[in-house]
Amino acid sequence: MVNWKSRKLGDYLFFANGIVLVVLINLLASHYFFRVDLTDEKRYSIKPQTREILDNLEEEVYVEVYLEGELNAGFRRFQKAIRETLEEFRIYSDNKVNYIFTNPATAKGQQAQAEFMNDLGRRGIQPTNVIDTKDGQRVEKIIFPGAIVSAGGMESGLMLLKGSTAKTSDERINQSIENIEFELINTIYKLANTNRKRIGFVTGHGELEGAGIASFNNDLLEVYDVYKTNLATATDLPKYTALIIAKPHAAFSQIDKFRLDQYIMQGGKVVFLLDKLDASMDSASLENYFAVPYDLNLDDQLFKYGVRINPDLIQDQSAAPYPIVTGEAGGKPQMQLIDWPFFPLINHYAEHPVTRNLDAVVLKFASSIDTVKAPGVKKTPLMLTSNYTRTITAPVNVSVNELRKNVKAEDFSKSAIPVGYLLEGSFSSLFKNRFLPEGLGQSAVIEQSKDTRLVVIADGDIIRNEVNPRSRQPQPLGFYPFTNYTFANRELLMNILAYLTEDNGLIQARSKQIRIRPLDREKVKQEKIKWQVINLGVPLVLLIVFGVVRAYWRKNKFARF
Repeated sequence: MVNWKSRKLGDYLFFANGIVLVVLINLLASHYFFRVDLTDEKRYSIKPQTREILDNLEEEVYVEVYLEGELNAGFRRFQKAIRETLEEFRIYSDNKVNYIFTNPATAKGQQAQAEFMNDLGRRGIQPTNVIDTKDGQRVEKIIFPGAIVSAGGMESGLMLLKGSTAKTSDERINQSIENIEFELINTIYKLANTNRKRIGFVTGHGELEGAGIASFNNDLLEVYDVYKTNLATATDLPKYTALIIAKPHAAFSQIDKFRLDQYIMQGGKVVFLLDKLDASMDSASLENYFAVPYDLNLDDQLFKYGVRINPDLIQDQSAAPYPIVTGEAGGKPQMQLIDWPFFPLINHYAEHPVTRNLDAVVLKFASSIDTVKAPGVKKTPLMLTSNYTRTITAPVNVSVNELRKNVKAEDFSKSAIPVGYLLEGSFSSLFKNRFLPEGLGQSAVIEQSKDTRLVVIADGDIIRNEVNPRSRQPQPLGFYPFTNYTFANRELLMNILAYLTEDNGLIQARSKQIRIRPLDREKVKQEKIKWQVINLGVPLVLLIVFGVVRAYWRKNKFARF
Protein backbone atom coordinates (compact mmCIF):
# COMPACT_ATOMS: atom_id res chain seq x y z
CA MET A 1 0.00 0.00 0.00
CA VAL A 2 1.32 3.43 -1.02
CA ASN A 3 2.02 5.80 1.80
CA TRP A 4 1.07 9.18 0.28
CA LYS A 5 2.41 10.97 3.33
CA SER A 6 5.90 9.50 2.84
CA ARG A 7 8.59 12.18 2.50
CA LYS A 8 10.62 9.95 0.20
CA LEU A 9 7.67 9.53 -2.18
CA GLY A 10 7.14 13.29 -2.16
CA ASP A 11 10.73 13.86 -3.21
CA TYR A 12 10.36 11.39 -6.11
CA LEU A 13 7.15 13.06 -7.28
CA PHE A 14 8.73 16.52 -7.04
CA PHE A 15 11.69 15.33 -9.14
CA ALA A 16 9.39 13.73 -11.74
CA ASN A 17 7.27 16.90 -11.99
CA GLY A 18 10.46 18.90 -12.56
CA ILE A 19 11.46 16.65 -15.47
CA VAL A 20 8.00 16.91 -17.03
CA LEU A 21 8.08 20.71 -16.68
CA VAL A 22 11.48 20.94 -18.41
CA VAL A 23 10.25 18.73 -21.28
CA LEU A 24 7.11 20.87 -21.72
CA ILE A 25 9.14 24.08 -21.75
CA ASN A 26 11.44 22.67 -24.45
CA LEU A 27 8.47 21.53 -26.55
CA LEU A 28 6.89 24.98 -26.34
CA ALA A 29 10.21 26.70 -27.10
CA SER A 30 10.62 24.60 -30.25
CA HIS A 31 7.33 26.03 -31.59
CA TYR A 32 7.59 29.59 -30.25
CA PHE A 33 11.05 30.96 -30.99
CA PHE A 34 12.27 33.98 -29.05
CA ARG A 35 15.55 35.47 -27.85
CA VAL A 36 16.19 37.87 -24.98
CA ASP A 37 18.93 40.52 -25.10
CA LEU A 38 19.77 41.72 -21.59
CA THR A 39 22.57 44.13 -22.61
CA ASP A 40 22.04 47.84 -21.94
CA GLU A 41 22.58 48.96 -25.57
CA LYS A 42 20.92 45.83 -27.09
CA ARG A 43 24.13 44.86 -28.85
CA TYR A 44 22.87 41.37 -29.70
CA SER A 45 19.47 42.48 -31.01
CA ILE A 46 18.78 42.38 -34.74
CA LYS A 47 16.73 45.20 -36.26
CA PRO A 48 13.17 44.28 -37.36
CA GLN A 49 14.03 45.26 -40.95
CA THR A 50 16.96 42.83 -40.90
CA ARG A 51 14.82 40.03 -39.49
CA GLU A 52 12.21 40.57 -42.21
CA ILE A 53 14.81 40.22 -44.99
CA LEU A 54 16.31 37.10 -43.37
CA ASP A 55 12.88 35.57 -42.87
CA ASN A 56 12.01 36.07 -46.56
CA LEU A 57 15.22 34.64 -48.02
CA GLU A 58 14.43 32.15 -50.76
CA GLU A 59 17.97 30.92 -51.53
CA GLU A 60 20.98 29.89 -49.53
CA VAL A 61 23.50 32.60 -48.65
CA TYR A 62 27.18 31.80 -48.12
CA VAL A 63 29.53 34.14 -46.26
CA GLU A 64 33.28 33.52 -46.17
CA VAL A 65 35.06 35.78 -43.67
CA TYR A 66 38.81 36.21 -43.99
CA LEU A 67 39.46 37.42 -40.46
CA GLU A 68 41.13 34.32 -39.02
CA GLY A 69 44.47 33.29 -37.56
CA GLU A 70 46.60 34.98 -34.89
CA LEU A 71 44.95 38.29 -34.06
CA ASN A 72 45.49 40.90 -31.40
CA ALA A 73 42.86 41.58 -28.71
CA GLY A 74 41.05 44.27 -30.71
CA PHE A 75 40.62 42.17 -33.84
CA ARG A 76 39.69 39.10 -31.80
CA ARG A 77 36.83 41.18 -30.37
CA PHE A 78 35.95 42.23 -33.94
CA GLN A 79 36.05 38.62 -35.12
CA LYS A 80 33.83 37.53 -32.22
CA ALA A 81 31.28 40.24 -33.04
CA ILE A 82 31.18 39.14 -36.71
CA ARG A 83 30.69 35.51 -35.69
CA GLU A 84 27.89 36.42 -33.25
CA THR A 85 26.10 38.51 -35.89
CA LEU A 86 26.34 35.75 -38.50
CA GLU A 87 25.05 33.25 -35.96
CA GLU A 88 22.02 35.49 -35.36
CA PHE A 89 21.55 35.70 -39.14
CA ARG A 90 21.67 31.89 -39.37
CA ILE A 91 19.04 31.48 -36.66
CA TYR A 92 16.64 34.13 -37.99
CA SER A 93 16.98 32.87 -41.58
CA ASP A 94 16.11 29.29 -40.62
CA ASN A 95 19.65 28.12 -41.48
CA LYS A 96 19.72 29.74 -44.92
CA VAL A 97 22.77 31.84 -44.00
CA ASN A 98 25.92 29.72 -43.87
CA TYR A 99 29.33 31.06 -42.90
CA ILE A 100 32.94 30.03 -42.45
CA PHE A 101 36.10 31.82 -41.32
CA THR A 102 39.22 31.44 -43.48
CA ASN A 103 42.84 32.45 -42.96
CA PRO A 104 44.33 33.69 -46.28
CA ALA A 105 47.81 32.87 -44.97
CA THR A 106 47.07 29.13 -44.97
CA ALA A 107 47.47 28.88 -48.75
CA LYS A 108 50.40 26.58 -49.54
CA GLY A 109 53.42 28.38 -50.92
CA GLN A 110 54.23 32.07 -51.19
CA GLN A 111 53.03 32.29 -54.79
CA ALA A 112 49.67 30.76 -53.91
CA GLN A 113 49.32 33.15 -50.98
CA ALA A 114 50.19 36.14 -53.17
CA GLU A 115 47.67 35.12 -55.86
CA PHE A 116 44.97 34.54 -53.26
CA MET A 117 45.57 37.91 -51.60
CA ASN A 118 45.66 39.71 -54.96
CA ASP A 119 42.33 38.10 -55.82
CA LEU A 120 40.85 39.39 -52.55
CA GLY A 121 42.12 42.88 -53.39
CA ARG A 122 40.43 42.76 -56.80
CA ARG A 123 37.17 41.87 -55.06
CA GLY A 124 37.40 44.95 -52.87
CA ILE A 125 38.85 43.39 -49.71
CA GLN A 126 41.91 45.49 -48.98
CA PRO A 127 44.65 44.32 -46.58
CA THR A 128 45.30 46.05 -43.27
CA ASN A 129 48.71 46.17 -41.66
CA VAL A 130 48.44 45.46 -37.92
CA ILE A 131 51.38 46.43 -35.72
CA ASP A 132 51.52 44.78 -32.31
CA THR A 133 54.01 44.01 -29.55
CA LYS A 134 54.68 40.39 -28.61
CA ASP A 135 57.24 39.32 -26.00
CA GLY A 136 58.69 42.82 -26.07
CA GLN A 137 59.21 42.78 -29.85
CA ARG A 138 57.43 44.68 -32.61
CA VAL A 139 55.35 42.34 -34.79
CA GLU A 140 53.69 43.31 -38.09
CA LYS A 141 50.94 41.23 -39.63
CA ILE A 142 48.75 41.70 -42.72
CA ILE A 143 45.11 40.78 -42.27
CA PHE A 144 42.05 40.97 -44.54
CA PRO A 145 39.09 42.23 -42.46
CA GLY A 146 36.47 41.48 -45.07
CA ALA A 147 34.18 38.81 -46.48
CA ILE A 148 32.82 37.38 -49.73
CA VAL A 149 29.02 37.06 -49.75
CA SER A 150 27.46 34.69 -52.32
CA ALA A 151 23.79 34.25 -53.18
CA GLY A 152 21.79 33.32 -56.26
CA GLY A 153 24.87 32.64 -58.38
CA MET A 154 26.36 36.09 -57.65
CA GLU A 155 28.93 37.25 -55.14
CA SER A 156 30.16 40.52 -53.70
CA GLY A 157 33.26 41.51 -51.76
CA LEU A 158 32.70 43.37 -48.51
CA MET A 159 35.09 45.36 -46.32
CA LEU A 160 34.03 45.04 -42.69
CA LEU A 161 36.71 47.29 -41.19
CA LYS A 162 35.44 50.82 -41.68
CA GLY A 163 34.93 53.90 -39.54
CA SER A 164 36.81 57.16 -39.14
CA THR A 165 40.59 57.00 -39.41
CA ALA A 166 40.73 60.03 -37.13
CA LYS A 167 39.77 57.74 -34.25
CA THR A 168 42.04 55.41 -32.30
CA SER A 169 42.35 51.80 -33.46
CA ASP A 170 40.05 50.58 -30.68
CA GLU A 171 37.44 53.24 -31.47
CA ARG A 172 37.59 52.42 -35.18
CA ILE A 173 37.12 48.72 -34.48
CA ASN A 174 34.17 49.60 -32.26
CA GLN A 175 32.65 51.68 -35.07
CA SER A 176 33.14 48.73 -37.41
CA ILE A 177 31.40 46.43 -34.91
CA GLU A 178 28.44 48.82 -34.85
CA ASN A 179 28.23 48.61 -38.66
CA ILE A 180 28.51 44.82 -39.01
CA GLU A 181 24.78 44.18 -39.16
CA PHE A 182 24.15 46.86 -41.81
CA GLU A 183 27.12 45.93 -43.99
CA LEU A 184 26.21 42.23 -44.03
CA ILE A 185 22.45 42.54 -44.46
CA ASN A 186 22.83 45.31 -47.06
CA THR A 187 25.09 43.06 -49.14
CA ILE A 188 22.72 40.09 -48.75
CA TYR A 189 19.77 42.28 -49.75
CA LYS A 190 21.67 43.60 -52.75
CA LEU A 191 22.33 40.06 -54.01
CA ALA A 192 18.91 38.59 -53.16
CA ASN A 193 16.69 41.51 -54.20
CA THR A 194 15.04 41.15 -57.60
CA ASN A 195 12.82 44.23 -57.37
CA ARG A 196 15.45 46.84 -58.29
CA LYS A 197 14.57 50.51 -58.03
CA ARG A 198 15.25 53.05 -60.79
CA ILE A 199 17.69 55.94 -60.34
CA GLY A 200 17.85 58.76 -62.88
CA PHE A 201 20.80 61.02 -63.67
CA VAL A 202 19.39 64.35 -64.84
CA THR A 203 21.03 65.59 -68.07
CA GLY A 204 20.74 68.60 -70.35
CA HIS A 205 22.44 71.25 -68.20
CA GLY A 206 26.11 70.32 -68.54
CA GLU A 207 25.99 67.76 -65.72
CA LEU A 208 28.86 65.36 -65.07
CA GLU A 209 28.75 62.21 -67.18
CA GLY A 210 30.97 59.58 -68.79
CA ALA A 211 34.30 58.80 -67.16
CA GLY A 212 33.84 61.57 -64.57
CA ILE A 213 31.11 59.63 -62.74
CA ALA A 214 31.87 56.12 -64.01
CA SER A 215 32.97 54.86 -60.59
CA PHE A 216 29.79 55.87 -58.77
CA ASN A 217 27.66 54.79 -61.72
CA ASN A 218 29.15 51.29 -61.46
CA ASP A 219 28.51 51.26 -57.71
CA LEU A 220 24.88 52.21 -58.31
CA LEU A 221 24.43 49.49 -60.94
CA GLU A 222 25.16 46.85 -58.29
CA VAL A 223 21.98 47.87 -56.48
CA TYR A 224 19.76 49.92 -58.81
CA ASP A 225 18.76 50.28 -62.45
CA VAL A 226 20.38 53.53 -63.61
CA TYR A 227 19.24 55.72 -66.52
CA LYS A 228 19.85 59.17 -67.96
CA THR A 229 16.83 61.43 -68.07
CA ASN A 230 16.25 64.81 -69.66
CA LEU A 231 13.65 66.91 -67.86
CA ALA A 232 12.70 68.70 -71.07
CA THR A 233 11.52 65.49 -72.77
CA ALA A 234 10.93 63.04 -69.92
CA THR A 235 7.42 61.67 -69.63
CA ASP A 236 8.03 58.89 -67.09
CA LEU A 237 9.60 60.72 -64.12
CA PRO A 238 7.28 59.06 -61.55
CA LYS A 239 8.89 55.71 -62.43
CA TYR A 240 12.17 56.89 -60.87
CA THR A 241 12.57 56.36 -57.15
CA ALA A 242 15.20 59.11 -57.01
CA LEU A 243 16.92 61.62 -59.28
CA ILE A 244 20.52 62.83 -59.07
CA ILE A 245 21.52 66.29 -60.30
CA ALA A 246 25.31 66.15 -60.54
CA LYS A 247 27.13 69.47 -60.98
CA PRO A 248 25.13 71.26 -63.69
CA HIS A 249 26.67 74.26 -65.47
CA ALA A 250 23.76 75.62 -67.51
CA ALA A 251 20.51 77.19 -66.34
CA PHE A 252 17.36 75.12 -65.80
CA SER A 253 14.44 76.29 -67.91
CA GLN A 254 11.06 76.99 -66.33
CA ILE A 255 9.67 73.81 -67.88
CA ASP A 256 12.56 71.79 -66.38
CA LYS A 257 11.90 73.35 -62.98
CA PHE A 258 8.17 72.65 -63.23
CA ARG A 259 8.67 68.98 -64.05
CA LEU A 260 11.25 68.60 -61.30
CA ASP A 261 8.93 70.36 -58.84
CA GLN A 262 5.94 68.18 -59.74
CA TYR A 263 8.09 65.06 -59.47
CA ILE A 264 8.89 66.08 -55.90
CA MET A 265 5.22 66.90 -55.22
CA GLN A 266 4.38 63.28 -56.16
CA GLY A 267 6.79 61.98 -53.52
CA GLY A 268 9.94 61.81 -55.64
CA LYS A 269 13.37 62.08 -54.03
CA VAL A 270 16.16 64.27 -55.40
CA VAL A 271 19.87 64.60 -54.60
CA PHE A 272 21.11 68.09 -55.51
CA LEU A 273 24.93 68.17 -55.93
CA LEU A 274 25.48 71.77 -56.96
CA ASP A 275 28.43 74.12 -57.45
CA LYS A 276 27.47 77.69 -56.72
CA LEU A 277 30.67 79.23 -58.13
CA ASP A 278 32.58 78.46 -61.32
CA ALA A 279 35.88 77.32 -59.76
CA SER A 280 38.28 74.62 -60.94
CA MET A 281 41.93 73.66 -60.57
CA ASP A 282 42.46 74.19 -64.31
CA SER A 283 41.77 77.89 -63.79
CA ALA A 284 43.51 78.08 -60.39
CA SER A 285 46.91 78.05 -62.10
CA LEU A 286 46.14 81.50 -63.55
CA GLU A 287 47.40 84.48 -61.59
CA ASN A 288 44.26 86.62 -61.56
CA TYR A 289 41.45 84.10 -61.81
CA PHE A 290 38.24 85.00 -59.97
CA ALA A 291 35.42 82.50 -59.44
CA VAL A 292 31.96 83.94 -60.12
CA PRO A 293 28.52 82.39 -59.51
CA TYR A 294 26.82 80.06 -61.97
CA ASP A 295 23.36 81.00 -63.17
CA LEU A 296 21.55 77.70 -62.61
CA ASN A 297 18.15 79.34 -62.08
CA LEU A 298 17.50 77.03 -59.10
CA ASP A 299 17.83 79.51 -56.24
CA ASP A 300 14.10 80.25 -55.93
CA GLN A 301 13.23 76.54 -56.05
CA LEU A 302 15.69 75.56 -53.32
CA PHE A 303 14.58 78.61 -51.31
CA LYS A 304 10.99 77.36 -51.50
CA TYR A 305 12.11 73.95 -50.22
CA GLY A 306 13.96 75.48 -47.25
CA VAL A 307 17.64 76.10 -48.11
CA ARG A 308 19.85 78.65 -49.82
CA ILE A 309 23.33 78.00 -51.24
CA ASN A 310 25.36 81.13 -50.67
CA PRO A 311 27.56 82.72 -53.39
CA ASP A 312 30.81 82.05 -51.57
CA LEU A 313 33.60 79.51 -51.23
CA ILE A 314 34.71 77.81 -48.03
CA GLN A 315 38.30 77.74 -46.86
CA ASP A 316 39.12 75.26 -44.12
CA GLN A 317 42.31 74.59 -42.19
CA SER A 318 41.38 70.92 -42.25
CA ALA A 319 42.01 70.44 -45.95
CA ALA A 320 43.46 68.01 -48.49
CA PRO A 321 47.01 68.77 -49.69
CA TYR A 322 47.89 69.90 -53.19
CA PRO A 323 51.38 69.86 -54.83
CA ILE A 324 52.96 73.19 -55.80
CA VAL A 325 56.40 74.18 -57.06
CA THR A 326 58.44 75.64 -54.19
CA GLY A 327 61.79 75.99 -55.99
CA GLU A 328 64.35 74.33 -58.22
CA ALA A 329 67.28 71.99 -57.61
CA GLY A 330 69.60 70.89 -60.40
CA GLY A 331 67.33 72.50 -62.98
CA LYS A 332 64.33 70.45 -61.83
CA PRO A 333 61.28 71.87 -60.07
CA GLN A 334 60.84 70.89 -56.41
CA MET A 335 57.28 69.93 -55.47
CA GLN A 336 55.77 70.08 -52.03
CA LEU A 337 52.35 69.06 -50.73
CA ILE A 338 50.63 71.95 -48.98
CA ASP A 339 47.10 71.95 -47.57
CA TRP A 340 44.79 73.61 -50.10
CA PRO A 341 42.03 75.39 -48.07
CA PHE A 342 39.53 75.18 -50.94
CA PHE A 343 39.53 71.34 -50.58
CA PRO A 344 37.95 70.94 -47.11
CA LEU A 345 38.00 67.55 -45.39
CA ILE A 346 34.62 66.99 -43.80
CA ASN A 347 34.74 64.88 -40.65
CA HIS A 348 31.95 66.58 -38.69
CA TYR A 349 28.58 64.97 -39.25
CA ALA A 350 25.07 64.95 -37.87
CA GLU A 351 24.07 62.09 -35.57
CA HIS A 352 22.14 60.31 -38.30
CA PRO A 353 22.19 56.78 -39.80
CA VAL A 354 23.41 58.20 -43.14
CA THR A 355 26.61 59.63 -41.65
CA ARG A 356 27.16 57.51 -38.55
CA ASN A 357 30.71 56.11 -38.19
CA LEU A 358 31.71 57.64 -41.53
CA ASP A 359 35.30 58.44 -42.47
CA ALA A 360 36.26 61.88 -43.79
CA VAL A 361 34.82 63.15 -47.10
CA VAL A 362 36.82 65.41 -49.42
CA LEU A 363 35.07 68.35 -51.09
CA LYS A 364 36.37 70.70 -53.80
CA PHE A 365 35.30 74.34 -53.93
CA ALA A 366 32.28 73.95 -51.66
CA SER A 367 29.91 76.74 -50.61
CA SER A 368 28.02 77.36 -47.40
CA ILE A 369 24.30 76.65 -46.99
CA ASP A 370 21.73 78.58 -44.97
CA THR A 371 18.22 77.48 -44.07
CA VAL A 372 15.07 79.51 -44.62
CA LYS A 373 11.55 79.11 -43.34
CA ALA A 374 9.66 76.23 -44.94
CA PRO A 375 6.63 75.03 -42.93
CA GLY A 376 6.40 71.26 -42.58
CA VAL A 377 10.04 70.62 -43.54
CA LYS A 378 12.61 69.16 -41.14
CA LYS A 379 16.17 70.27 -41.92
CA THR A 380 19.15 68.17 -40.77
CA PRO A 381 22.70 69.48 -41.39
CA LEU A 382 24.38 66.27 -42.54
CA MET A 383 27.86 67.70 -43.16
CA LEU A 384 29.70 70.56 -41.45
CA THR A 385 33.17 72.06 -41.72
CA SER A 386 35.78 72.02 -38.96
CA ASN A 387 36.04 74.56 -36.16
CA TYR A 388 38.64 76.58 -38.08
CA THR A 389 37.10 77.78 -41.31
CA ARG A 390 35.97 80.88 -43.17
CA THR A 391 33.89 81.90 -46.17
CA ILE A 392 34.91 84.24 -49.01
CA THR A 393 32.11 85.93 -50.92
CA ALA A 394 32.17 86.00 -54.72
CA PRO A 395 34.09 86.99 -56.73
CA VAL A 396 36.76 84.79 -55.14
CA ASN A 397 40.42 84.88 -56.16
CA VAL A 398 41.32 81.21 -56.64
CA SER A 399 45.05 80.82 -57.24
CA VAL A 400 47.57 78.18 -56.18
CA ASN A 401 50.02 81.01 -55.61
CA GLU A 402 48.04 81.80 -52.47
CA LEU A 403 49.47 78.60 -50.98
CA ARG A 404 52.89 80.22 -50.75
CA LYS A 405 51.56 82.88 -48.42
CA ASN A 406 51.55 82.50 -44.68
CA VAL A 407 48.07 81.67 -43.43
CA LYS A 408 46.97 83.32 -40.21
CA ALA A 409 45.03 81.05 -37.87
CA GLU A 410 42.94 83.97 -36.58
CA ASP A 411 41.51 84.45 -40.09
CA PHE A 412 39.69 81.12 -39.77
CA SER A 413 37.30 82.30 -37.09
CA LYS A 414 34.12 80.47 -38.14
CA SER A 415 33.19 76.92 -37.19
CA ALA A 416 30.80 74.13 -38.19
CA ILE A 417 29.48 75.68 -41.39
CA PRO A 418 26.87 73.40 -43.03
CA VAL A 419 27.69 72.23 -46.56
CA GLY A 420 25.02 69.53 -46.87
CA TYR A 421 21.40 69.28 -45.72
CA LEU A 422 18.78 66.56 -45.52
CA LEU A 423 15.26 67.94 -45.99
CA GLU A 424 12.28 65.81 -44.93
CA GLY A 425 8.57 66.47 -44.88
CA SER A 426 5.83 67.95 -47.04
CA PHE A 427 7.08 70.61 -49.48
CA SER A 428 5.12 73.47 -51.05
CA SER A 429 5.24 73.73 -54.82
CA LEU A 430 7.27 76.52 -56.40
CA PHE A 431 4.35 76.99 -58.82
CA LYS A 432 1.67 77.32 -56.17
CA ASN A 433 -0.57 80.30 -57.07
CA ARG A 434 1.64 81.09 -60.08
CA PHE A 435 1.22 81.03 -63.84
CA LEU A 436 2.57 77.91 -65.52
CA PRO A 437 5.56 78.16 -67.85
CA GLU A 438 4.74 78.70 -71.48
CA GLY A 439 4.43 75.51 -73.50
CA LEU A 440 2.79 73.36 -70.79
CA GLY A 441 -0.79 74.06 -71.77
CA GLN A 442 -3.39 73.30 -69.09
CA SER A 443 -1.24 71.04 -66.89
CA ALA A 444 -2.61 70.40 -63.41
CA VAL A 445 -0.47 71.64 -60.53
CA ILE A 446 0.08 69.63 -57.34
CA GLU A 447 0.57 72.36 -54.74
CA GLN A 448 1.64 70.28 -51.72
CA SER A 449 3.85 67.22 -51.77
CA LYS A 450 3.51 63.89 -50.06
CA ASP A 451 6.05 63.23 -47.33
CA THR A 452 9.34 62.92 -49.14
CA ARG A 453 13.08 63.61 -48.79
CA LEU A 454 15.64 65.79 -50.53
CA VAL A 455 19.40 66.14 -50.06
CA VAL A 456 21.27 69.30 -51.00
CA ILE A 457 25.09 69.36 -51.02
CA ALA A 458 26.89 72.54 -52.05
CA ASP A 459 29.61 70.75 -54.03
CA GLY A 460 29.20 68.96 -57.34
CA ASP A 461 32.67 67.41 -57.26
CA ILE A 462 31.71 65.14 -54.38
CA ILE A 463 30.43 62.63 -56.97
CA ARG A 464 33.29 63.00 -59.46
CA ASN A 465 36.03 60.37 -59.55
CA GLU A 466 39.62 60.83 -60.66
CA VAL A 467 40.73 59.28 -63.95
CA ASN A 468 44.11 57.55 -64.24
CA PRO A 469 46.09 59.71 -66.72
CA ARG A 470 47.95 56.69 -68.10
CA SER A 471 45.31 54.01 -68.42
CA ARG A 472 42.37 56.45 -68.70
CA GLN A 473 40.49 54.19 -66.27
CA PRO A 474 38.29 55.73 -63.57
CA GLN A 475 39.65 55.57 -60.04
CA PRO A 476 37.41 54.60 -57.10
CA LEU A 477 35.19 57.46 -55.96
CA GLY A 478 36.91 59.32 -53.13
CA PHE A 479 40.43 58.31 -54.19
CA TYR A 480 42.80 61.28 -53.79
CA PRO A 481 45.88 60.71 -55.99
CA PHE A 482 48.24 63.04 -54.14
CA THR A 483 47.99 61.05 -50.91
CA ASN A 484 46.85 57.65 -52.31
CA TYR A 485 44.02 57.69 -49.79
CA THR A 486 40.39 56.87 -50.51
CA PHE A 487 37.94 59.11 -48.67
CA ALA A 488 34.36 58.12 -47.82
CA ASN A 489 32.63 59.94 -50.69
CA ARG A 490 31.25 56.68 -52.07
CA GLU A 491 29.94 55.48 -48.70
CA LEU A 492 28.24 58.81 -48.03
CA LEU A 493 26.45 58.95 -51.38
CA MET A 494 25.41 55.29 -51.26
CA ASN A 495 24.04 55.80 -47.74
CA ILE A 496 22.13 58.85 -48.95
CA LEU A 497 20.57 56.87 -51.82
CA ALA A 498 19.74 54.02 -49.46
CA TYR A 499 18.03 56.39 -47.03
CA LEU A 500 16.05 58.08 -49.80
CA THR A 501 14.95 54.96 -51.66
CA GLU A 502 14.54 52.18 -49.10
CA ASP A 503 10.99 51.73 -47.92
CA ASN A 504 12.06 48.94 -45.56
CA GLY A 505 14.28 51.31 -43.54
CA LEU A 506 17.29 49.00 -43.74
CA ILE A 507 19.63 51.98 -43.25
CA GLN A 508 18.39 52.16 -39.64
CA ALA A 509 20.68 49.23 -38.88
CA ARG A 510 23.50 51.82 -38.95
CA SER A 511 22.04 53.40 -35.80
CA LYS A 512 23.25 50.57 -33.56
CA GLN A 513 25.46 51.86 -30.76
CA ILE A 514 27.94 49.79 -28.76
CA ARG A 515 29.74 51.66 -26.02
CA ILE A 516 33.34 50.97 -25.06
CA ARG A 517 33.79 50.71 -21.31
CA PRO A 518 37.57 50.75 -20.85
CA LEU A 519 39.20 50.55 -17.44
CA ASP A 520 41.06 53.59 -16.16
CA ARG A 521 44.60 52.17 -16.31
CA GLU A 522 46.05 54.80 -13.98
CA LYS A 523 43.35 54.17 -11.42
CA VAL A 524 43.83 50.41 -11.74
CA LYS A 525 47.54 50.85 -11.02
CA GLN A 526 46.88 53.01 -7.95
CA GLU A 527 44.13 50.84 -6.45
CA LYS A 528 45.41 47.40 -7.49
CA ILE A 529 46.28 46.21 -3.95
CA LYS A 530 43.04 47.50 -2.47
CA TRP A 531 40.86 45.58 -4.92
CA GLN A 532 42.96 42.43 -4.65
CA VAL A 533 42.41 42.48 -0.86
CA ILE A 534 38.68 43.11 -1.33
CA ASN A 535 38.27 40.35 -3.94
CA LEU A 536 40.22 37.79 -1.92
CA GLY A 537 39.48 38.85 1.66
CA VAL A 538 35.79 39.73 1.61
CA PRO A 539 34.61 36.28 0.39
CA LEU A 540 36.71 34.57 3.13
CA VAL A 541 35.34 36.88 5.84
CA LEU A 542 31.78 36.28 4.65
CA LEU A 543 32.38 32.52 4.65
CA ILE A 544 33.73 32.64 8.23
CA VAL A 545 30.81 34.77 9.42
CA PHE A 546 28.37 32.38 7.74
CA GLY A 547 30.03 29.40 9.45
CA VAL A 548 29.91 31.03 12.90
CA VAL A 549 26.27 32.09 12.51
CA ARG A 550 25.26 28.66 11.25
CA ALA A 551 27.09 26.89 14.09
CA TYR A 552 25.43 29.18 16.65
CA TRP A 553 22.02 28.56 15.06
CA ARG A 554 22.50 24.77 15.07
CA LYS A 555 23.63 24.85 18.70
CA ASN A 556 20.52 26.73 19.80
CA LYS A 557 18.24 24.57 17.68
CA PHE A 558 19.47 21.17 18.85
CA ALA A 559 20.32 22.16 22.46
CA ARG A 560 16.63 21.75 23.35
CA PHE A 561 16.83 18.01 22.60
